[in-house]
Amino acid sequence: MNTETHAITTKVIKKWDQALLFKILDNIQDIVMVLDADTTVVYINNAYAKILGVPVQKVLGRRLDDIEPEALALEILRSGLTTHNRRDRLASLGIDVIGSGFPLFEGEKIVGCVSIFNNISEVVHLSRELQRTKQVADYLQEQLNQREQLPLSFKEYVGRSGILRETLELAVKVARTDSTVIIRGESGVGKGVLARAIHNSSQRKDKPLIIVNCAAIPEALLESELFGYEEGAFSGAKKGGKLGKFELAHGGTIFLDEIGDMSLNMQAKLLHVLQEKELERLGSTKTVKLNIRIIAATNRDLEKMITDGTFRQDLYYRLNIVPLNLPPLRERKEDIPELADRILRQLAEGKDSELILSPQVMRILEDYDWPGNIRELQNVMEHASIICSADQIEVRHLPAYLRSLNQQSQSVEEKPLDLKEAVARFERELIVEAIEKSGNNRSFAMRQLGLSRGSFYEKLHKYNIESR
Repeated sequence: MNTETHAITTKVIKKWDQALLFKILDNIQDIVMVLDADTTVVYINNAYAKILGVPVQKVLGRRLDDIEPEALALEILRSGLTTHNRRDRLASLGIDVIGSGFPLFEGEKIVGCVSIFNNISEVVHLSRELQRTKQVADYLQEQLNQREQLPLSFKEYVGRSGILRETLELAVKVARTDSTVIIRGESGVGKGVLARAIHNSSQRKDKPLIIVNCAAIPEALLESELFGYEEGAFSGAKKGGKLGKFELAHGGTIFLDEIGDMSLNMQAKLLHVLQEKELERLGSTKTVKLNIRIIAATNRDLEKMITDGTFRQDLYYRLNIVPLNLPPLRERKEDIPELADRILRQLAEGKDSELILSPQVMRILEDYDWPGNIRELQNVMEHASIICSADQIEVRHLPAYLRSLNQQSQSVEEKPLDLKEAVARFERELIVEAIEKSGNNRSFAMRQLGLSRGSFYEKLHKYNIESR
């Protein structure tokens, strides 16, 4: 021994003997384990039992490749390389550890190795929680930054139509539960708004609402986006791995939009999450338990997709517990004036004056069928508000395709013998005459005209007949 490099005080240590060496090792706070060339555990200090809760005699004399076939110490024996501060996992105990190790040589031959490590399971758990909290915070900040880019008309529901009211009343009831919900409706009807309203009215409102557009994420990336991955799970995986959207939604709600665009393979994986409330990240064998509520949405005909074999029937039944059907705008045209007014007021926020619609513009809006639904109405109002330099939006401020509809309407009105117009004028005159003859007795006028109360008042509104 080189006494200059390894100087000792002979008054304290007179002779290096085995008993003294073991006494030193047993007072080290980290676990010290020594293997021979056959991977047999030939020594473990007392810290092993204290830290891992396993008696030393249960392990001593056994082969490590039988107990922990993936242990880092076996890699040291095979490679002959020293490691420093490497993380490892004891699969037999479910414990994460970190430590260092080095081989033992006799000449050029490896005769064993020493592994020094400690339990970091609590640190790993806290690190994962911190990672999840940070990623949730990053996601929510991203959503906050994008909020102003959302269509303004989607901020809240506006409408008096019966079919919409029925859906909203059912949504209020289901929001109080944890039931899985599927929202059906055409593009642009506000499925995302309804999902947000359900979450904000639920007991999970203080937890994250994570939104995933299944149609916007390439199939190759969707699994890693939803389930997350461990470091090294695939080429290009981030260092430290990444939590998936399901884990980000833990305790809250995940909204899977356009679920009808999901492949059969991903549908099977989603079904497992729905049934078992658990998942495994890509590249991991560890099961992660989930506490989430799932809201799905689609504009696809799922029943036809089941017949065609492109949507799983078992997943359909899992999702279809509480279906919410949002009607297209063409089926609730009575809501258009209020919707348009709400959009204009939101567009005018921060400006000196508010915009109003001319009667001609309102007639065009009510006559149009709105294939793009509320989203299209919002776009039209935004277009008109940009073009308009006065306080009232006129026909000339509308997009070209709506202006052309107005020109067609005018050409029809110029025809001297328009049957629809003639019938409407005649109907209006009969109603006005019946009211006058009855002395404004509505019930009598209804009976004379043979109309129900609902039809009578609908026609009063339609023909703008004043109520006295």
